[in-house]
Amino acid sequence: MARKKILLVDDSPTILLMEKMILAQGGYELVVAVDGEDGLLKAREHNPDLILLDVVMPGKNGLEVLQALRQEEATRSVPVIMVTTRSEADKIEAAYTIGCADYVTKPINGLELITKVTNCIGASR
Repeated sequence: MARKKILLVDDSPTILLMEKMILAQGGYELVVAVDGEDGLLKAREHNPDLILLDVVMPGKNGLEVLQALRQEEATRSVPVIMVTTRSEADKIEAAYTIGCADYVTKPINGLELITKVTNCIGASR
């Protein structure tokens, strides 16, 4: 059985490294995008099982990317977990309204992230 693929979209190299380290133990295949536009391109190209998406990024922000993902047939049903420093109620509500599956705030708690990923797509194998 193929490994499950997760697309990581964040403009912070530090956060991407943390996510990679946390998720590496799960055996997932990881694809990295460094901003919103790159995230949209890689979502179309790689057909991920899950997307971890930052909200605050240059160019297209995470909410705009989520909106675009939900408008495209190929990515409409891919679960998206928002991973962000923005914990304001209106930001969280907006993300859920657009269609995110879950929401994780930074600094990332590794156990929380693995739990939410597993709840969304199950274990990798």
